[in-house]
Formats: sequence, structure tokens, C-alpha cells
Amino acid sequence: MKRPGAWPVTFPIVIGLVWIAAMLLASCAKPYHEENESYVFVATNINLPYWQEANAGFMDAAKALGVRAELVGPAGYQPNAELLEFREVVGKHPAGICLSAGKPEIFQADIDQAIAQGIPVICVDADVPDSKRMQYIGTDNFKAGRESLKQMAAIVGRGGNIAVITISGQRNLDDRVAGIADALKNFPKMHLAKILDDQGDARTAFDQTSDLIQKKEKIDGIISVEATGGSGAAGALHRFSLEGKLPIVAFDGDPETLDWIDRGAIAATVTQKPYVMSYYGLKFLDDLHHNAVHQFKDWRTALAPPVPTFVDTGTLIVDKNNIKLYREALSAHPKPM
Repeated sequence: MKRPGAWPVTFPIVIGLVWIAAMLLASCAKPYHEENESYVFVATNINLPYWQEANAGFMDAAKALGVRAELVGPAGYQPNAELLEFREVVGKHPAGICLSAGKPEIFQADIDQAIAQGIPVICVDADVPDSKRMQYIGTDNFKAGRESLKQMAAIVGRGGNIAVITISGQRNLDDRVAGIADALKNFPKMHLAKILDDQGDARTAFDQTSDLIQKKEKIDGIISVEATGGSGAAGALHRFSLEGKLPIVAFDGDPETLDWIDRGAIAATVTQKPYVMSYYGLKFLDDLHHNAVHQFKDWRTALAPPVPTFVDTGTLIVDKNNIKLYREALSAHPKPM
């Protein structure tokens, strides 16, 4: 006799068969990401701590998506070597490429060729705006240059001669210098007296700053708009025991730059967010590769890029007042793989 409320004997068998059928269907479904799906970040001077932080963001995004990723490029500021690396990467036809172009004019044609081959290219940190790249993710460099001048004006009392350390011909840095020049309109007693090209080398910045000091040129403050110039200039100040007497506003949060803030040779630094840039750079590439944004059928034939054309990741001013908190955040930051 059947117990009241008891399931028929066949019910568990039916449930089991349904479950097995569902598993078989799932096993036959095509996975979202291909087994060998890979993305590449091409940059220059990749031994800088800045790019190691960017690499951490790129690898974290890859881990979250379950895809392969790598950061490649020359160790040192070598735009032509970077271009050759980019061409080699394109030849391997990855799912997508992030690029920080050392010199935009030499990359334009190769970016356009990559796009024509169906490889999405996103510029990160340094843009090539006249190319067919899909998107730029990074700092609003013109705005960052204005912020650098604003920080210097607060230190020197809105007057004085300023020297700027940069790398001539690098688009993102040229934009920062343009931002400084524009901000000078608000400070008529401040003047851009010198523009120094350190070619991305701290030793060159050290020598150039030492030369200014030895020649007793009238310089009231130094702004570096690239990562190595601030520490190089600070080393020169230390050489002549001028820490705190000739203010420096640096760029980025390299360990040496932070150490010089502690020692009083650098007043402040304008830091970027390379981890954030590369993390979202890979995610946008992944969306493009899979045509995840459905405004258009395919990004290759879309009337306009189906992703935001510019993502400003912002900046942060670091000085003695907040350097401890900044370092704590860095120590908790995922390390590059």
C-alpha cells in the first residue's frame, strides 16, 4: 500500500535523467572564452615600477576573465623598439592589444593595420588619437599638467621661474607641458623658463638639474611630467644640499620619488592609476573581442566604437601629509605575476 504523500518510485529517476540531460547540454555549449584566448599589453620602459603596477592590473583582469595575458616591450624608453614589438604581437593575432605608444606618429599606420585585421587596439596611458584605435584609457594629461602647475604655484607663492623636465615628442607628456603652459595664464608672475628633455633617464635629469644649479640660473621651482625626472632632480638637490630650498613637483609614485618626499627634496607628486587603466583596458578588449555590447552587430563594422572613446582614470596628489596612507594602499596592492 502506498504511503500518503510519498513520491512515486519513478520520480527520482526522472529528476536524475533531467539533470544528466542538462549537464550534457552544458558540456556541448561553446565556452564564452576560447581555451587559448590571449591579450597583450605593449609598452615602453617596462622595467619602471609604473609598468609593473600596470602589469598587476592587467594580470588581475585576465585572472578574473579566465584568459591569458602578458606585458611586453623594451626595458628603457625606446619607441622604435616598441614599434617592432607591437608589429610582432600583431603578427601573432591576439584577441586584443593594449598599447602605450612612446611616439604616436610612428604607431598610427600599424594600429590601423591591426584594426583592419580584426584585432581591437586600445591605447592606455599614452594615446594615438589620429589612429583607428577603439578607445583611450588613462589620465587627462592636459588637466594633469594644469594640476602640476597649481601645486607649484601654492609652494612658490604664485611667482617665479619654472623649469619643466619632460621627454620631447611623447604625446601624453607634451599634453602635460601644454597644460602647464595654459595654467600659467592664471599666474602672470610665473614663467616657464626652461624645458629639459631627460629622455626618460633619471641620471640625465640629475645632470641637467646639476648644470642649472652650477650655472646659478634663476630657477624657483622644477616640475617633472615624467616618472624618472623628479627623482633625478631630487638627487641633484641633495648633491648641493638644497633639499627643500628649490621645490620639485614630480609625476607618478615610483618608490624613489616617494623616498625623496620623505627626505624633503620633492614637495609633491601627481600620481596616476596604472593598475586601473590596464585592468579596465583588458576588460574593454574582452568586450570588443566577444562583441558583448550589442548596439551594433560587430565592432568591426560598427558606425562608431561600441565602447567609451575616452575613460579618464584621474590623478592623486601625494605629499608628506598623505604619503603614509598612499604607501599602505600600495603595500596592499596585488603584485605583478
